[in-house]
Amino acid sequence: MLKQKLLLSLSPLLLLSASAIADTPKKIKNWVGGVDHLGLTVSNLDASKAFFTDVLGFKTLGNDPAYPAYFLSNNKITITLWRVKNDAKRVEFNRAENVGLHHLALSVESIKNLSELHEHLKMQNNIIIEFAPENLGSGPTQHMMIREPSGNRIEFIARGN
Repeated sequence: MLKQKLLLSLSPLLLLSASAIADTPKKIKNWVGGVDHLGLTVSNLDASKAFFTDVLGFKTLGNDPAYPAYFLSNNKITITLWRVKNDAKRVEFNRAENVGLHHLALSVESIKNLSELHEHLKMQNNIIIEFAPENLGSGPTQHMMIREPSGNRIEFIARGN
């Protein structure tokens, strides 16, 4: 009886999975190799640049004073910071109501390093820590979420073993 109820409750999921697989073309060319760079619009260009360089250790690759923008990298990801054109007209992002980048997730090498990064970030006066390191689901992966000086949400995530 229990097996029959379980099978009946799983049937819609199995059908959905089967139809999704059936609808997938056999050969799809993989056009994308990975993320080349990420561009973030920021309200405070200098404070956001300082966060990425002075706090997280990114290097400045260059800048464009006319745009204005900074181009930063940690040799794994390149981030472009663009200053919002009209600060008086800017609209703060609301992840529940706006279409756009929900958050940027950056990997951290270990759970120990994530904990150390949290302690480091607690000493910064221009960021908001939304939550401290915690299990993602039932673990062992842990993550934490912050807002950098311009308000962009950044998740730091350590994949546990």
